[in-house]
Amino acid sequence: MLTANTATALPVPAIYTSAEQQVKIPYGKSGFITYDLTKGLLNVTNNGESVFTNIFSSVKLNNATITSKAYTVRKYSKTTATTGFGKGIKHVITLTGKDVPQMEQVFYTYPGYKYFFMEVSVKGTNLQTNDLVPFEGNFKNITGDTRSLFMPFDNDTFISYDARPFKKPTDVTSAEAGVVYDNTARNGLVVGSVEHSIWKTGVTTVAFPDKANFIQVQAGYSAEAVTRDKIPHGMVKGNTVKSPLIFVGYFADWRTGLETFGKANRIAEPPVVFNWTKPTPVGWNSWGVMQEHLNYEKVTKVADFFADSLKNFRSGNTAYIDMDSYWDNMTRGGLNGDFSKLKEFADYCKAKGLEPGVYWAPFTDWGWGGGPDRKVDGGDYTFGEVWTKVGDKYHDIDGARAMDPTHPGTKQRIALVIKKLKDCGFKMIKIDFLGHASAESTHFYDTTVTTGMQAYRKGMEYLINQLGNQMLIYAAISPNLATGRYVHTRRIACDAFKTIKDTQYTLNSVTYGWWQTYLYNYVDADHIVLSTEQEGANRARLLSGIITGTFITGDDFSAYGQWSARAKAFYQNPELLKVVANGKSFKPVDGNTDKGASEVFTRKIGNSYYVAVFNYGNEPKSFKLDAARIGLPVLKTYTATEVIQNNKATFTNAAINIELKQADAALYKFDIK
Repeated sequence: MLTANTATALPVPAIYTSAEQQVKIPYGKSGFITYDLTKGLLNVTNNGESVFTNIFSSVKLNNATITSKAYTVRKYSKTTATTGFGKGIKHVITLTGKDVPQMEQVFYTYPGYKYFFMEVSVKGTNLQTNDLVPFEGNFKNITGDTRSLFMPFDNDTFISYDARPFKKPTDVTSAEAGVVYDNTARNGLVVGSVEHSIWKTGVTTVAFPDKANFIQVQAGYSAEAVTRDKIPHGMVKGNTVKSPLIFVGYFADWRTGLETFGKANRIAEPPVVFNWTKPTPVGWNSWGVMQEHLNYEKVTKVADFFADSLKNFRSGNTAYIDMDSYWDNMTRGGLNGDFSKLKEFADYCKAKGLEPGVYWAPFTDWGWGGGPDRKVDGGDYTFGEVWTKVGDKYHDIDGARAMDPTHPGTKQRIALVIKKLKDCGFKMIKIDFLGHASAESTHFYDTTVTTGMQAYRKGMEYLINQLGNQMLIYAAISPNLATGRYVHTRRIACDAFKTIKDTQYTLNSVTYGWWQTYLYNYVDADHIVLSTEQEGANRARLLSGIITGTFITGDDFSAYGQWSARAKAFYQNPELLKVVANGKSFKPVDGNTDKGASEVFTRKIGNSYYVAVFNYGNEPKSFKLDAARIGLPVLKTYTATEVIQNNKATFTNAAINIELKQADAALYKFDIK
């Protein structure tokens, strides 16, 4: 944990040239950044209330930490700036001094925005650092059921979000964003990075027992349990070194703040992938049950089931039949070999009115146990040459070895496989284990690349360029935020299958990551498996997918069982398919569940208000819902329909009482009478 005392300012005399001692920068309707030119510190107020105090910036160079407090001269200037966020004002504090590199603290404000952006840069000759802190200091005491949200860097190893009680003493370091809020009143702050092509960013929040709350945004974050890195963050080098752009806001509702943050990420780093304008993806993926038993006979029987028994399970007349790992059971000669059976499968799907899908992990070597001298498919390099180097070892996780995304051998392999899959006629691809491409390395083949996120950008841009515009691109295991530029849809958590525990695990990520629905075209809850679970557990798993945003099923429909009959009833429900067509995640009602999930989620679609309610427990449960808290207009009477079972009722907002059996869920559609 980094604390406020870790930075050691260089002792310099206090000499200033500006006639003004303070600069007051307005943002939003009633927000102000007040910068003290005599001290190199800034304060932030919102609606007249102090939110952040004694904020400064720092950089670590040659084992010495230089802070904005250490400079002798600070000057302020401003210009207009037009960016993806619109026309705003760029405010620059230029800091100079003896024997220190020039520092610039830059603020961007835009009319009507209730937040601002900040970045810091240092200028000199041949600078290098892996520790650049644009924003560090204190923040207000937020009372009530106060939480500090741990956000994972990715969705690997069944990691969870964690809304930890923020009581003294507590410290939380979260990947890319920090959020502290009162779950009851919902007010809270959101501070995080909206740029991810160079740095991994960590946000630390600390509730000290005897002094003010502390926050630090560190570009250069590396922690094996979170970022998966086995070595420190790579050095960023140059005559100018700049931090990522940091989003800073305080909101009446932390959920609005996170949705705003998600939208800001998509603007700050616009998609490289082509925009998806077709309907919400629905369909099937083989990993749910079939897994390594995937073969041509089985998968074509699944296509038959969709064509004959699930004719109405479509979105815009489309459903995908997606082969996951082990499609190579249908090839001969490895990746260099015969893909004709895959083309036959793709043609079969199309003849049935379905879209064929496939899977690949482009940056991993699963056969590394065979030794380093094996030839990489598509070229003359060996795997030993292309493995990502970590000192005298390699980067291994999930049983796979990472391949250097910048290496020509990795690129040749990607070009070979993607061309073959495109030639087969696939219309969807699920790409997996992308986090392997973001690993910090001792060195990369491309010597201009020195950090894991630079390597990730190089690798993903090359991959997307090879894929072109033919396929829906779906990411499975991958960085949460940095992947937004490259794919259409992304799985929000790790693998999930059929049980109520799978449902709760998935919905933990929806509870605290639903806002990523504004970063991607779609987010996904992984394959929905019914299997032989009780009907209530089936309803819960079904709804976990629908309220996440897409609907990919996973049972083995090549064989007939309980799941087949239930799929016919559940998946062709026209009212459920209307919700699927909306394609956006539902919002959590509560965020005080630690590593658990909210029990209630809501979304307004058209003139209707949808409320999804989950009972994760093994006993029946009564829910008493407050209309205002779940977002219904107050002082109204509603007709309500439980969408799955088509039960109808009338509620007033004074008495919305719902009973659920154990391990069950319901989706209510409320319409004002």
